[in-house]
Amino acid sequence: MYSGVRVFLLLGCIFFLGSCSVTKSVRKKTPTTVATPKKQQTKKIVPKVEAEKTLPKRPLTTDEKVHNYLTLFGPIAQREMRDYKIPASITLAQGLLESGFGEGRLAVEANNHFGIKCHRGWEGGRIYHDDDEKGECFRVYADAGTSYRDHSLFLTTRDRYAFLFRLGKKDYKAWAKGLKKAGYATDPKYPDKLIRLIERFDLDAYDKKEKVVLTAPKAKPPKRGNTPLYTVQAGDTLYSIAKKLNLELEALKRANGLKDNTIYLGQELVLPKK
Repeated sequence: MYSGVRVFLLLGCIFFLGSCSVTKSVRKKTPTTVATPKKQQTKKIVPKVEAEKTLPKRPLTTDEKVHNYLTLFGPIAQREMRDYKIPASITLAQGLLESGFGEGRLAVEANNHFGIKCHRGWEGGRIYHDDDEKGECFRVYADAGTSYRDHSLFLTTRDRYAFLFRLGKKDYKAWAKGLKKAGYATDPKYPDKLIRLIERFDLDAYDKKEKVVLTAPKAKPPKRGNTPLYTVQAGDTLYSIAKKLNLELEALKRANGLKDNTIYLGQELVLPKK
């Protein structure tokens, strides 16, 4: 019996060990497959291209400023010389000096190229600027061409400048000194400054040209009859006439076929209907 028990226990052990090995073999973990993440598509970061910084413009030299000024106003000065017998060299020298080569405040903001003050009777625009005294009144023009015309009228309609027109047309030195003598400027060196400008930039060449480079546009003759007319007087500008008669400037220009604001002493202007 004892041996039988031993046999029974032995068989039980064999059976138990076999079942354990089977279980282990069944429970053996199989390797799990880990999904590899897809490679993320990264956007290429393109650096923003900064706008090209424009280099500041090189400041103009004095010669370049004068060249530009003469290109614009040389022909106008010649026209004034033809109509009013003022040497173009003098007009240009005064324009350059008084306007700071066209860059001074009065020239830029008021189209005033000759430093002409308001004076009594001026009815046009006004600007205030420090000169001999603080906050002096200067004339404002609609454009630079009107300033040139008013300069001619200013010299030809005032008795104190009358003696200048008895001087030689090409004697710019006498004209420069005469302007100071007549009281155009208070600066004692005013004549020397004008003469230096004329000689440095050969402005007297504009006095020698018989042919005017730029001619004033021809205005249509005004219709007479019952049409009201206005005769241009000394010191008038198109702007001051329009303001005085309560008219629109553009309407006044259209009625007279004017392409700019240039008018002439004694010219008869058609007055448009209000």
